[in-house]
Amino acid sequence: MATLPLGFGAIVLLLVGSLINAADAAIHVYGNKRFTKISNGLYVPGDIEALYASKLQDVDAASSGTNFKGKSVILFDDITFVRTKEAASKPKSNLENAGLVETLVFEVKDRERIGGSFLKSDVICCTQELADAGSCNLGEVIIQRDPSEPDWPKRIRTFFEKHREEVKMSPEALVINKTGLYTVYFMTCDQDLDGTVVRGRSVWKNLGGYLPGETAPLLKFYGFMFLAYVVLGLVWFPQVARYWKDGIQLHSHVSLVIAFSMGELALLYFDFAYLDSVGTSPIEVTLWAVTFSSARKALSRLLLLVITSGYGIVKPDLSGRTLKMLLLGVMCFVISVSLGLAQQFGGLPEDGMTLLMLSWAILETCFLHWIFRSLWNTLKKLKVNKRNIGKLELYKNFAVVLVTMVVLNFAWIYVEVYVYDSLNELWQVKWMIPGFWYVLAYALMVVICFFWPPNEKPTRYLYVAEMEEEYEEEEEDLVLAEAGMKSEDGSNVERDERKSLLEAFILLFGNIPRES
Repeated sequence: MATLPLGFGAIVLLLVGSLINAADAAIHVYGNKRFTKISNGLYVPGDIEALYASKLQDVDAASSGTNFKGKSVILFDDITFVRTKEAASKPKSNLENAGLVETLVFEVKDRERIGGSFLKSDVICCTQELADAGSCNLGEVIIQRDPSEPDWPKRIRTFFEKHREEVKMSPEALVINKTGLYTVYFMTCDQDLDGTVVRGRSVWKNLGGYLPGETAPLLKFYGFMFLAYVVLGLVWFPQVARYWKDGIQLHSHVSLVIAFSMGELALLYFDFAYLDSVGTSPIEVTLWAVTFSSARKALSRLLLLVITSGYGIVKPDLSGRTLKMLLLGVMCFVISVSLGLAQQFGGLPEDGMTLLMLSWAILETCFLHWIFRSLWNTLKKLKVNKRNIGKLELYKNFAVVLVTMVVLNFAWIYVEVYVYDSLNELWQVKWMIPGFWYVLAYALMVVICFFWPPNEKPTRYLYVAEMEEEYEEEEEDLVLAEAGMKSEDGSNVERDERKSLLEAFILLFGNIPRES
C-alpha cells in the first residue's frame, strides 16, 4: 500500500497554512458588545492594529482637531456606553470612581503593564489595600506607566451621570508617535455596571492611509504583481493569436488562467486602494475579488491536472476523467468562495470556519494526490516509448519544478508558523505571507508558458496520432516493464528498482505504491 497517512498528513499541513490571508478593516464597529468578567473587573477587548509613527510628532499624543496629515491616529468619535435600568436606578455610590468606564490604549507588548502583576498581585482593579499603600487609585484599573513614555498606556475616563442609562465618550484623537502593534480595552471596576454594553466605532488611520500597518505593503505588492501578469500576457497572448491554428487546448487554458489572475489582482489593488483612502471597502468589489480569486484557483489546479495527465501532449483525451475534473473544479470554486467571504466579512462561527478550512485542505489534498499520480503515470508511459525522448525530458524538468514548489511550500509553512507565533515583533513582515503564494503561482505560470509556448511547429510537445498497433505494442511493453519480463523481440524491459530522489517525491505526494 501507499504511504497514504504520511503523504495525506503532510499535504493537509501544507495547504492549511496557505489559507492564511485575511485583510483587516481600519474602521472597527462595536455593536452592543457586553462587558465580561475579568479578575475583579469588567472589560470588552477592542481591536488590534499596527500603526506607524507619525512624521509630525505630537507632544501630548491627543488632539481634538481634524487635520491628521502626516500623523497616525486612533479616533474615538462615536462611542456610547449603555448600562442596565437596574444599574441606573441604584443610588449613586459615594466612591469617587463610581460609574467610571475607562478606555485603555497601549502597545500589545505592554499588556503586562495593565493590572497588578508588577505589584505581585493578580487583580486588575485597584483594591482598598493597594490604594492604602499608595500604589493606585481605588476604583481604577491598575496601570504601570512606561518610564520612557509617562503618558502610556493611555487612559480615557468616562463617567455615568446619576440615573442616566447612557453616556457618550468624549471625542478623542490619539496621535501615535511610536511604531507598534496597538490595542484598545474598554474596562470598568464598578461591579454595578455588570451588563453594560458598548456601541459605536473607532477609526484607525495609519501614516499613509487607513490600511493596517501589517497589510499596507500589500497595496503596492498587488500593483506590482498585476503589472507582472500584464507583461506575461503581452508576451503570451500575441503568440497564442499568431499560432492559433497550430496551438493546442492547453494554450487556451493557460490564457484563461492569466486573464483571471490579472482580473483578481486588479480588483484586489482597487479594493485596497479604496480602503486606504476612505477606510471602508465597497462590498461589490470585495465580492468580485473573492470570485475571481476562487475561479483562478480552480482553473490553476485544473490546468496542472491537464498538464500532468498529458492531455493533448501524450494522449488525445482524458480517458473519461473530464467529468471528475470538472466536478472537482466546481467544488474547489464553491469552497474557496465560501472561505474567502467568511474571511473578509466574518460572521461565521468558529466551528463553521474550521469545517470550511478542513474541507479546503481535503480538497487540495485530492488535487495534489491526483496531480502527482498523473505525473507519475505520464512519466512511466514516456519512458517506455523511446520516440518520446523530447517529451520525457520536458516532463522530467516540469516534475523537478513541481517538486521544488512543494519543498518551498513546506519551508514557507515553517516561516508562517514562526511569524504568527511572534506576531508582536514580526508584524511588519506579515504581508509577505500571502504575498509568497502569489509569487509562487506566478513563477509556476511562467514555467508553464516557457515549457509549452505557442509556435509554428509544436511537434516537440504536441500529441501525434500513431497507428493502433503501435499503441497496443506500447501498452504491452508497459505491462511487461511492470513485470520485469522480455518483449517479443527479445529485448529486456526491466523495472528500474532504484528510484531517483525526484521519483521518490512523486511517489510520496502521489501516494503511489512502490513495487515490491
